[in-house]
Amino acid sequence: MPKNNHAKNARTETGNGRKLTFSLAAPTARSVQLVGDFTRWQQRPVNLQKGPAGTWQSTIELDPGAHRCRFLVDGEWRDDPACAARLPNPFGGQDCVCQVG
Repeated sequence: MPKNNHAKNARTETGNGRKLTFSLAAPTARSVQLVGDFTRWQQRPVNLQKGPAGTWQSTIELDPGAHRCRFLVDGEWRDDPACAARLPNPFGGQDCVCQVG
């Protein structure tokens, strides 16, 4: 994510959740999905939309707390380069941790 995806964090009108915009620069990608504990990983991925500069983006609502996530770019796992908080996952990699206040 070229910009800090966690910086765009506004309270939603519907409840305790907050809207966060996730983005990733991947100009040659055919598809980019956001997956995490909030999507049951690959069961309900969030499809990002490609912008004219090759940056993919989507805004979703998340409940307060810590959420693990990663990107799937053309079916390949990718880390969020804008996220410094990471925790090991059971597959030998690391998940990004997004804290929603």
